[in-house]
Amino acid sequence: MKVGTDGVLLGRFAPMVQCSCARVLDVGTGCGLIALMIAQQTPKAQIDAIEIDEAAAEQARENFQASPWPDRLQAFAVRLQDWQPEKKYDLIVSNPPYFQNSLKNPDKGREIARHTDTLSYEELLVHSTRLLSEDGQLAVILPADSEEEMQALAATYGLCVRRLTRVFGRAGKAAKRVLMRFVRNTGKPEYPEIDTLILEDETGGRSAAYQELMKDFYL
Repeated sequence: MKVGTDGVLLGRFAPMVQCSCARVLDVGTGCGLIALMIAQQTPKAQIDAIEIDEAAAEQARENFQASPWPDRLQAFAVRLQDWQPEKKYDLIVSNPPYFQNSLKNPDKGREIARHTDTLSYEELLVHSTRLLSEDGQLAVILPADSEEEMQALAATYGLCVRRLTRVFGRAGKAAKRVLMRFVRNTGKPEYPEIDTLILEDETGGRSAAYQELMKDFYL
């Protein structure tokens, strides 16, 4: 699974939480990118990474072993629906499949990674609720047009938005993605932090804001 902007953005966005992040679950880890980025930012976190595709899970294992944090990262070839850990998680992250009712990719691995047939938004919320600690948080990146659907679904499972970042390719264009962080609904009024991120400047290069956000990950 190739490294893409969505994964990079979530890998930076997800750990920016006010919780201990002692235990983290990366759902659909692919090559392990997001889990590795979280390991770099959270020195004490133990991170489980699950992936339905065995070849991708093996690649993640290789990348974890080659990283500076092999003792804190584990990859498992398993579906979220079947994952039964001994303890709950302080943070769950997922760059979930998001194509619905669209043409399938002839590459089976890419098809599984991109289509909601294998993990719907509702299933992600059901099992995240099951696996989150009481104060845990769920962080996802989705197409911008899924924002309202995801918020409505999350509410039915007792989750509400703590932070929301709308991601734009360029200024003046429609948002492309939305980064969302959910917490359990305690019954108290929740006023989420809402901000924006523009990826490109007027010349088509990386914007200053994007470069500042990602500077710790440049080689």
